[in-house]
Amino acid sequence: MTLLSLFKNSDFKNPQTLIWSDDDFVNDYLARSYAAENKFKDLDKVTVDCESDGLDELIADLTESSLFSKQKLIIVKNPFFLTAKVAQKFQKQIKQLEEIFLHINEIEDIVILIASYDKIDRRKKLTKSIISNFNVVEPKIKSYEVGAITKSIIKEEGYTISQSALQLLIERSDQVMNTILSNYIKLKMASEDNRITEKAVIQNVDLSLAQNIFAILDSAINKKYSEALNRLEDQLHEGINPIQLIAVFENQLELVLVAKILAKRNRTETQIVKELGVHPYRVKLALQNRLSIEKLEELLKEAIKLDYNYKNGTYTEDNFLKMFILRV
Repeated sequence: MTLLSLFKNSDFKNPQTLIWSDDDFVNDYLARSYAAENKFKDLDKVTVDCESDGLDELIADLTESSLFSKQKLIIVKNPFFLTAKVAQKFQKQIKQLEEIFLHINEIEDIVILIASYDKIDRRKKLTKSIISNFNVVEPKIKSYEVGAITKSIIKEEGYTISQSALQLLIERSDQVMNTILSNYIKLKMASEDNRITEKAVIQNVDLSLAQNIFAILDSAINKKYSEALNRLEDQLHEGINPIQLIAVFENQLELVLVAKILAKRNRTETQIVKELGVHPYRVKLALQNRLSIEKLEELLKEAIKLDYNYKNGTYTEDNFLKMFILRV
C-alpha cells in the first residue's frame, strides 16, 4: 500500500508519477511519502525546482547518469511547462522536454512531477505526453471526505488515533487538509508508541480562529456574555482585527442559517453536507444551534452592516464588535 492509493490514479503500476492538485502542502506530503518508499531506498534522489533552478537543470538531470547509482529518483517541483502561460524564450527547452517525456519509459530514472496548479493545459503536446506516460494522481479532497482520508493516512503510516482525537484534530484544523497534515506532523513527533490521543491533540494543536469564533458565539447564545467577551478580547490581543473576526462570524452565521433552512425543507443531514460541500461535523453543529431562523437572519444582517462600517472607516473601535456579541 501507498498513500497515493488513497486517491484517483490513472495507472497505479507505473512508477513515473504526476501528482496534480492546487494544494501544494498535500502534494509535497504525498510526494515525500512516495519517494521514501522502500523500493526507492537505494536510488540517488534529486530535487529540481523549475522556477528557481530552470529548465536546463531539469533537462540535464533527466539526461545525465547518476554517479552514485544505476537509477535516480527525480522530484520536479513547479513544472510550469504544464500550464497555459509559458514564455516564448523557453520554446527550445520545451521541445527537448517533449522528446524526453515522449520516451520516458526508455530511461531508467523515476520522475515525480508535483504540479500544484488549479489547471494544466491538456491541449499542449508536452502535457498530453506526460499524461499518457505517467501515473496521474489527483489528491482533490471534498470537504466531506476529509475525515476518512485523514484516518486512512494515519493508519497507512502505522499510527492509531481514537475517533474523538480524530474529530478534535479535524475541528482544530478547520477541516482544511493541509492544516490537518501540518498538525498531524506535530502529533507524530509527540506521540508515544505511535498512538495519537485526544489529550495529545489538546496539548499540541491550538484552537483555530474559526473554532474560537464558534466558542464566542456559543457562549453568547448561552447568555455567558462575560465569557464571550473575554474570548473576544483574547483574539483582539493576539492581533486579529475586527474585520477578520467579523468575516468569520458572517461565515458561521450563514452556514447555520442555510443548514437550518435546508433542514426545514426536509433535507437530511447527509444531503445538507453534500449540498453545502462542508465537513459533516460543521453541519451537525449548525443544526444543533438553538437560534431561530429569524434571529439568525437578523444577526447576519447586523454582521454585514458591521463589516461595511468597519471597512469604510465609520467604526474604528472594538466596542461596536463587542456590542454585536451582546445582542446575540
